[in-house]
Amino acid sequence: MFIIARKSPHFYLAVILFGLFAAVVYGEQSFPPPPVTDTNIAVDTLHGVVIEDPYRWLEDINSPETREWIKAQNEYTQSIVESLPYREEISKRLAELIKTDYVSTPHEKNNRFFMYKRAADQDQYSLFMRDGLNGEDRLLVDPAVIDPDLLSSISIVDFSNDGEILAYGIRRGGKDETSVKLLNVNTGAELPDSFPEAVYFGFSMTADEQGIFYSPREEDGSHIYYHKMGTDLTEDRAVFGEQFDPESGVGCQVSPNGKYLIITVFHGSAGNNEYFYRDLTGSEEIKPLTQGIAAYFEDRMADDIMLLKTNWEAPNGRIIAIDLRNPARENWREIIPQAESVIEEFSAAGGKIFVNYLENVVSKVKIFDINGKGLGEISFPALGSVSSIYGNWESNHAFFNFSSYHIPATIYHLDIQTGEQTVWFRRNNPVNSDNFEVKQVWYTSKDGTKIPMFLVYRKGIKLNGMNPTLLYGYGGFRANATPSLNYQAIVFAENGGVYAEPAIRGGGEFGEEWHEAAMLDKKQNSFDDFIAAAEWLINNGYTNRDKLAIKGGSNGGLLVGAVMNQRPDLCRVVICTYPLLDMLRYDKFLMGKYWVSEYGTADSSGQFDFIYKYSPYHNVDEKSKYPSVMFITGDSDTRVAPLHARKMTALLQAKKGAESPILLLYDTKMGHSGGQPVSKWVKESTDEDSFLYWQLGM
Repeated sequence: MFIIARKSPHFYLAVILFGLFAAVVYGEQSFPPPPVTDTNIAVDTLHGVVIEDPYRWLEDINSPETREWIKAQNEYTQSIVESLPYREEISKRLAELIKTDYVSTPHEKNNRFFMYKRAADQDQYSLFMRDGLNGEDRLLVDPAVIDPDLLSSISIVDFSNDGEILAYGIRRGGKDETSVKLLNVNTGAELPDSFPEAVYFGFSMTADEQGIFYSPREEDGSHIYYHKMGTDLTEDRAVFGEQFDPESGVGCQVSPNGKYLIITVFHGSAGNNEYFYRDLTGSEEIKPLTQGIAAYFEDRMADDIMLLKTNWEAPNGRIIAIDLRNPARENWREIIPQAESVIEEFSAAGGKIFVNYLENVVSKVKIFDINGKGLGEISFPALGSVSSIYGNWESNHAFFNFSSYHIPATIYHLDIQTGEQTVWFRRNNPVNSDNFEVKQVWYTSKDGTKIPMFLVYRKGIKLNGMNPTLLYGYGGFRANATPSLNYQAIVFAENGGVYAEPAIRGGGEFGEEWHEAAMLDKKQNSFDDFIAAAEWLINNGYTNRDKLAIKGGSNGGLLVGAVMNQRPDLCRVVICTYPLLDMLRYDKFLMGKYWVSEYGTADSSGQFDFIYKYSPYHNVDEKSKYPSVMFITGDSDTRVAPLHARKMTALLQAKKGAESPILLLYDTKMGHSGGQPVSKWVKESTDEDSFLYWQLGM
């Protein structure tokens, strides 16, 4: 490795000030030049290939030089976005849409209903409980008491079986990590047992309320610990997990009837997993359940019966039943076989099984009994998405959430015994759903694969090839592109834009085969699918290159980063949020090691070639004219390291002949996992949308 010295950090401020006076012209738009970032070249040799990294020094998030660089970038970005036209109008409309009363789908425990609520004038939601279906709501946890700056959010972690003890998480600044506290719901008193900030793969109280099983992510892997209530955490002992490597995660949950400890071991976030169990009424022996089966499983409990959704010999998913009192494999039963539609999710509530199918990426919920006999369907008012059915096996109450791109979320209560369906809560977002057209189209990708895509636009607009269009994509980790209310899409459509979201390969919309078709050495398929979506929109008279923007976050940030390199001529604007971009080093940081099953690793000679071929940071074309780009990330992103966006921003800004603005919107207090105060979300979204509208000439 050799180093080229970088300039004093004070240099950056001088560049900012100079930039306010020296404008570069891009068409009719003017903007100051970005700060100059010095190089500090690191040289790696991987499998015989010499690779230079000019901005390796920006990986150190805490160095004074990096902090000064971030400050300079934010000052540069704000000097541009805060002066853009229509900013006040955009901010006002976004605020109108989000600043309405909010209630989450409730969780029930012993006829107590726990939920998140936020009044229209509040910045964060609080945690409430209702005694009985029609009781009064009682405040349990107010985040303003925990953090007066309202940069912390709260989450429900677990309950005791009688609903008297609540475990809740505190997430600070959008981190993945949470600290966990216990609350006596009856008295409002905090219990002395508290758990430090960590990513918990599992956290579950025993039925007798005397202990807790929990599994934090650790450097050497994850293990399940047992904590006896009232004792110091230093006395906790590991009971499982030491046999697995650091790339595996171990989750745990006590079954609702309190009889079993259910253990899940996942080998990478996109790979297969294994189930183990322990009979808590008997010995301490932990027994394997699905060991040796190369497949993915997901469980729900129906008393002693474990229901498992799996892609084992069923790429579209099926559900099998295992009686844990007699769990030998020869006694397993298939109760819901594979169908043409993909099983997205399923729930067990009120003695029934609710299966949420995706039928061409549209939700359809069917009801079955414990033996797989069909009992009917749940109907919905329009093309849209249904969240999981919330409920308990022994309860008569179930809840589900329905929404679409243009329809505010509505939570329904289902009386399982009578089948009566009533509205529990409806968001009063000021959206006139009748003003929008939502439809699904199909297009052909590079290799001939047919891909569905949702389109949203205002009724009556002329589709003449001149419409500003925002194309959003993800394409990975079995995540599904299903319709749900999107405030930024609504404002975009209200202002004459077309919002488009294709279900590209890598997701789970058409089962495991669809997912695997864009994993590892086939990742290029997701890029090709996305490029084909853009070309379809252009060729079918919706938009043109100068009116097209592409957007993606996290894995979707990788998507638009790769597409930007491969087709810099495709669009005018790129919005790249919380992205993965340096794919040769992604697995060295934070959660990256868990994603090797999805992407592969450059450490492997057999995988290096295909990763290096598309890695956005290593494939910037010096000769091509690039679109305008806004990168968005933050210090508290503890999932995708913000170093990706920092390094890529510096690289593109230094690109010779760069004629388009390359901006970094960097939050020094928030991160990947949400939990933003409403006001902060409005500010960031206004910055993003102002830039987008400016570049598209809206």
